[in-house]
Amino acid sequence: MSRGRNKGREINGWLVMHKPAGITSAHAVAIVKRITQAAKVGHGGTLDPFSEGLLPMALGKATKLLTQVLGGDKAYRCWIQFGAETDSGDPTGQVTEQTTCLPDRATLEAALLQFLGPQEQVPPAYSAIHVDGVRAYELARRGETVVLPARPVVIHALHLAAYEDGVAQVDVRCGKGTYMRSLARDLGRQVGSLAHLSRLLRTETLGFSLTDGITLDQLADAVAQGRLEEVLLPMDRVLDDIPASRPWSE
Repeated sequence: MSRGRNKGREINGWLVMHKPAGITSAHAVAIVKRITQAAKVGHGGTLDPFSEGLLPMALGKATKLLTQVLGGDKAYRCWIQFGAETDSGDPTGQVTEQTTCLPDRATLEAALLQFLGPQEQVPPAYSAIHVDGVRAYELARRGETVVLPARPVVIHALHLAAYEDGVAQVDVRCGKGTYMRSLARDLGRQVGSLAHLSRLLRTETLGFSLTDGITLDQLADAVAQGRLEEVLLPMDRVLDDIPASRPWSE
């Protein structure tokens, strides 16, 4: 009977995983659960399959803290490709419109300033937002027209790290619910061009930075060598440094 099955090990704490591009956040959780044999694993904020970067994992009793920490700030490096929009807002979608008009660096830097602070942002159609009980991305995949209302978001800092051949690398620090795909779309239109997010790296979340992250392979090696405790952080670690609004620092 199911009551007699081994439901996994009692492991409590945090693993700061660096999710690779190409897998869903749910798949990453399943891999961590398989590697550690933990009874319970949850993640600290979804990353789209094409995205990479920090995806903290809560194990065991740490999962009870997720609702307390998910509202914190996050930081990303965005690669924004000018010249085309896609239906998904990222490289996985179909190109819907193209242009040969590309902004120069000065125009781009001036436009970025207009996206700072509190604002209303329209989420992308391919999002997990519910529309009459159905995920928006499910409707979009059926070919249905999805129009989502604008939502309040806050962007605390924007920094143009590089711009070459129509691709801008933009560092962003923002509040909960901000879509980088929407930012890329809106920025493209603001400068008289079109744009989509070609790559996304989450660099900070829940008080963790990229230097804290470990890969799935590194986790597997640690477990195989009996060193899980070396990479497992205490449950209250995220409560010590929940991200708050603070100036951008390179």
